[in-house]
Amino acid sequence: MSTIISGKKLSRDMREEMKLEIDQLRKIGIKPHLTVIIVGDDPASESYVRGKEKACDEIGMDSTIHKLPSSTSEKELLIEINKLNEDSSVHGILVQLPLPAHIHEQKVIASIHPDKDVDGFHPTNVGKMLTGQDTFLPCTPYGIITMLRSINVELEGKHAVVIGRSNIVGKPVGQLLLNEDATVTYCHSKTTNLQQYTKTADILIVAVGRPHVVNADHIKKGAVVIDVGVNRLENGSLTGDVNFEQVKDVASYITPVPGGVGPMTITMLLKNTIKAAKGLATS
Repeated sequence: MSTIISGKKLSRDMREEMKLEIDQLRKIGIKPHLTVIIVGDDPASESYVRGKEKACDEIGMDSTIHKLPSSTSEKELLIEINKLNEDSSVHGILVQLPLPAHIHEQKVIASIHPDKDVDGFHPTNVGKMLTGQDTFLPCTPYGIITMLRSINVELEGKHAVVIGRSNIVGKPVGQLLLNEDATVTYCHSKTTNLQQYTKTADILIVAVGRPHVVNADHIKKGAVVIDVGVNRLENGSLTGDVNFEQVKDVASYITPVPGGVGPMTITMLLKNTIKAAKGLATS
């Protein structure tokens, strides 16, 4: 039987520490401040933004939501971002994705000042991550690495298999594992005979967004399994990319869905924003 890696508990513990850190920063006049821009009225995006606002409030961090209509032009959005870049009271800027089709996401991401890019997606910060420099790390991959560290799993020399190659999770988490001296294999939708790779994994990260693509037959006994997927079934329940009930009897550690990687994503966003506040205050 696997040991559960509870992102919910780890996140709660980390946020308690952040409360104390923010209290100390406020005593010296630093008030960490996250600003989130949301364009349009996508229900899922609005839910995510509310979650971020609530998390900021819980730990005593200032937050501002800029809600813009879906008719907002790319130029108008870039002007808004530039204002926030120049606002010294704002430490972190996040533009909620996806954006309306007429707005170029990469152009918007690149317009955020790297020192305020608490999502970790700016090309400058991605480049620093690739070369192992100190920077803002993408929140979900950062959360995954933090979870692995929390169980004291040895990463050096271990074989890590990442299923998924998105710019948000798959590619960066593989790079972070490389930075920890793991040997990394990427798999994806075009990979043939997926099982031949997953069966050799000491650490398996699954981030494809399809329910139960990984079952017990894919897992080497004793592997650590991190399930990033969140999928809603017809009955309304949530499930991961991993068949939890099967895999829990094979893996040594496993993350649940919900309550696994999900809570860590916002927690690492908060951590990045505190880092930004401290950095800008001393620059």
